[in-house]
Amino acid sequence: MPNPVVHFEINSGTPDGSALQDFYRQLFDWHVDSNNPMSYGFVDTHAGSGINGGVTASWEGHSASVSVYLELEDLDAYLKRIEAAGGKTLVTPTEVPNIVTFAVFQDPAGNAVGLVKAAG
Repeated sequence: MPNPVVHFEINSGTPDGSALQDFYRQLFDWHVDSNNPMSYGFVDTHAGSGINGGVTASWEGHSASVSVYLELEDLDAYLKRIEAAGGKTLVTPTEVPNIVTFAVFQDPAGNAVGLVKAAG
């Protein structure tokens, strides 16, 4: 399947995501690891199926939301296609060293959707 959903993200709507990380950790027994410089709560559900994700503080100026991330080969090319189709780039391709290169766009209905550069 081309361009699969590979990650979910639950944003707290506040500058601090730790309370929401605790909520999901306790409610669903998820392993949430926020021991990183961004305090990003990487989620491993240990379910053996489905996808893992993250629980985090929201970006400045954004409200609480849930997003999915699609895996793509060329983020810049897709952002051009998205903008031509009526979407808007919210976050240009950004590399988090040794973790991920990602971008975020807004669809015409206002939903934020993430893009992740395919490994390799």
